Amino acid sequence: MKKQRRRRSWQRLFIWSHVIGVVGFYLALWLRTAPWHEERVKQLPTKDAKMPTDDPLVSIIVPARNEEENIRRCVASLLEQDYGHYEVLAVDDGSTDATGRILDDLSANHPYGHRLWVLRLRGLPRGWAGKTHAIHCGEQEASGEWLLFTDADTWHAPNALRSAMKQALQEKIDLLTLGTEQELPHFWDRVLMPMAYLGISMLYPPVLVNDPTSPVAVANGQFILIRRAAYELVGGYARLDLRNTLLDDRDLARVVKANGFTLRFLDGRDLVHVHMYKNFRDTWRGWRKNAYLGSRGGLPFVLLELIGLPSVTILPFLVPFFAWASLRKAGGLNALEAALVTILETGSVAFYRDMLNKQLSVPWYYTLTHPLAGAVFEGILAQSALRILTHKGVDWRGRQYHSNQRQQDVPTA
Repeated sequence: MKKQRRRRSWQRLFIWSHVIGVVGFYLALWLRTAPWHEERVKQLPTKDAKMPTDDPLVSIIVPARNEEENIRRCVASLLEQDYGHYEVLAVDDGSTDATGRILDDLSANHPYGHRLWVLRLRGLPRGWAGKTHAIHCGEQEASGEWLLFTDADTWHAPNALRSAMKQALQEKIDLLTLGTEQELPHFWDRVLMPMAYLGISMLYPPVLVNDPTSPVAVANGQFILIRRAAYELVGGYARLDLRNTLLDDRDLARVVKANGFTLRFLDGRDLVHVHMYKNFRDTWRGWRKNAYLGSRGGLPFVLLELIGLPSVTILPFLVPFFAWASLRKAGGLNALEAALVTILETGSVAFYRDMLNKQLSVPWYYTLTHPLAGAVFEGILAQSALRILTHKGVDWRGRQYHSNQRQQDVPTA
């Protein structure tokens, strides 16, 4: 009897400790990432501006490898920008599908195809990652005072470049990166993207990214607008510590900020859209590539994440069950406590997840898939860590990358 009471006391302690932990976690996360922290890029009205102006020349660089499903929409949207002075450099990085033919067709037949230059790469030099090499090669051919790096799975509103350039020039920003509107047409998109946002927000809250006194830095590779002088002063992707990075956007942002240049991460969802992955398999492999290397705390923090992720995504839906099951047992919770546990556990999850759902235009009822998302990302993170730590590496876009990269201090230029 004594043992049973002692066990009930421990169960009671566990339940309430977990309630406090979950509520504290989501409250802290909400305070760091609440909507009032979001800064939006000032969106200018669309206008006709097809002739060159006195504005600084911008070179838009689009690395593309086997992007036949996306490249036409992306490049066409870039050719139709209402900014008056820019060029588009599409870097065909050894594509084996119709990417090259589509680019040739756009160059020949699009009304503004004269703005498009197509650079074709064959092979990848040793010591480089595919995307960093493609961007570097594009930059070598670019003429602009400013560089815009963007992904082939994006499409841009006509006023995107002009709005971003005006803000960068007015506020003397050296690197301006935008959060984008995620297109989430499929079930797994809507299940997993909010969880991905939760993890990124936890590791890289915009309020710290935009704080020049904070070392926290990140950029969104879907839209990175950078002053060319700043890019060249830090060495760009030709730097030895950036050539083979699989986190090209984050690591460039870290180098830029560490060297004293101005970094701003703004909400640009009205200006740039993206559909990142077409199915569950691509989603798994895409996040697996980044999950371990993207952790700011290295292996110790990843281990903490592996323990903590189920605690804040799966257990909040199970602990209330244990609370109600303990009602009739000696030392168990009473009905009021069980009700309070249920409200606090599920309520804190629902409150934060609802905020993410609204940001991503995901239906509210996908909150019920939060445990599923947590379980999937637990698997992604575990496999990502295992592949990196065992030097098995990760595969992406038909290439195998072997890396033992660890988070290190960024040397200044």
